[in-house]
Amino acid sequence: MSTVKALFSGRIPVDALLPYPQMRAEDRESLASIVDAVDRFLESRRAEFRAWDRDAAQPADFIQGLRDLGLFGLIIPQEFGGIGLSNAGYARVLSQTSRYDSSVSLTIGAHSSIGMKGLLLFGTPEQKARYLPRLASGEMIAAFCLTESAAGSDAASIRTSARREPDGSWTLAGEKIWITNGGIADLYTVFARTESEAGKITAFLVEAKWPGVSHGQHEDKMGIRASSTTTVNFDSVKVPPQNVLDAEGKGFKVAMAILNNGRTGLGGGAVGGMKALIALAATQARERRQFGRPIAEYDLVREKIAQMTVECFAAESVVWMVAHYIDSGVEDYSVEAAISKLYASEAMQRTAYEALQIAGGSGFMRDYPYEQATRDSRILTIFEGTNEVLRLYVALSGLKDLGRGFAELRTALDEIFNHPIKGFGVLGDYAEKRLTQATGLGRDRIAADLPPSLRAAGEVYEKYTLELAKAADFVLRRHGRGIAERQFELKRIADLAIDLFVGLCVLSRAASLSTDPVHGAQALAIADVFAQQARRRMAASIRRITRNEDEVVRALADHVLNAGGYVWDVL
Repeated sequence: MSTVKALFSGRIPVDALLPYPQMRAEDRESLASIVDAVDRFLESRRAEFRAWDRDAAQPADFIQGLRDLGLFGLIIPQEFGGIGLSNAGYARVLSQTSRYDSSVSLTIGAHSSIGMKGLLLFGTPEQKARYLPRLASGEMIAAFCLTESAAGSDAASIRTSARREPDGSWTLAGEKIWITNGGIADLYTVFARTESEAGKITAFLVEAKWPGVSHGQHEDKMGIRASSTTTVNFDSVKVPPQNVLDAEGKGFKVAMAILNNGRTGLGGGAVGGMKALIALAATQARERRQFGRPIAEYDLVREKIAQMTVECFAAESVVWMVAHYIDSGVEDYSVEAAISKLYASEAMQRTAYEALQIAGGSGFMRDYPYEQATRDSRILTIFEGTNEVLRLYVALSGLKDLGRGFAELRTALDEIFNHPIKGFGVLGDYAEKRLTQATGLGRDRIAADLPPSLRAAGEVYEKYTLELAKAADFVLRRHGRGIAERQFELKRIADLAIDLFVGLCVLSRAASLSTDPVHGAQALAIADVFAQQARRRMAASIRRITRNEDEVVRALADHVLNAGGYVWDVL
């Protein structure tokens, strides 16, 4: 069972959390030289990044520089000419590039995290041999074509279609929108409706040079402006049968696997952006003077610096924990990956806001990097699944397994006289779970495995793991199948799970750093601060499951929607 799904049942899977994972030795060796090369290549271009943001373009010679550094082959196995980094190593590289410019990370990330990830995960040996060497060298750049005008987070609603021809080939027709790398890509992973008995969506590998493939103009975006974003059109494109990815009808599974597996790239990029902003804010706070003193001496500024640091540590902890799950072969990590994207994206946005605030009026000026960071970070909660949809996914995924438990309980009651041993066994499991929820007896304990200074924080997560299980049990019993429509309750359940999983990752990482003579004490302090803040948020989420203003909010929204806007005026 996944770590987060275990939390929904009131268990803390200690072995999945402790000890905190370490970077692979082979990755460490590669990363040292890669990070150094990235720094040397990007440092000299800081002024150019600002100009490229305004011009909304990355020059061809810069893209060639990314090729020369091998940054398009980061996660492609060495046998195909790539570097062969793990997910954790790859996320660390994107963390480094994001310290300089988000558009750079997006060009690399859209290629690796999603553009050709389906080929890595589901490609046949022939497909890999045909495309991976050219993708590793950057001769081919990849893009992911899922989103349409009527199908954003609702990926199942795509209209692009593929019709099978008598010779076994496919004819592809439709339009995809907001495709990152759309204008520079040579290979697209395209999802189309096939409406066959095998399934409704199929994934295809489509080359940009094929007749009927074209792309639109560069989109004029709010942020990440230098990265290529275009529409991509498919006008009766003939796709050979050997370019079906995985199998006919398996496209939705392929798309979700790509997005889940690629989330560590987005998270790593967010962490790198946060680190850059914290460094800028620290320098600004030391050097800017108000009322005769550096603003770094004022508590309200110091509070911002400390909070940004806590949230960066937390984001880094959860992103690399999820990367470890993927790299170590954990099969069920989609909820954890969703949480890492949720937390890292929102933490990055808060950090950009506070860094700009510390800079004051200067932060609002285009001559300084803060306003671009604020614009660039805004997309993070939207793409690769909006955070609203991902919150519902986190809650419903955890509740789904509990719902199965209720079904088993009903079956046990029906069959208890026919199969008494089996029936009483299920009832016994259920009774043990209820007793654990009510008393805490028999629960998994993590505090005992932690350094003494972290045990109080560990007990916070032990308590609220039980509270999550009780809350999940309560909402399932109250709403049954109707829970899918109770989005206020689902959001609170998801927020509980997010705080628990992120907090446990923070706890694990702080424990691993506790003996560090230079930074260990502050890592322990971060874990304590996060636990106390999480405790207050979790207590509020629990309280609002039964005491809230949900109906008033629904009625107010109805009023405004029916009126078409805000209806009050002082006139």
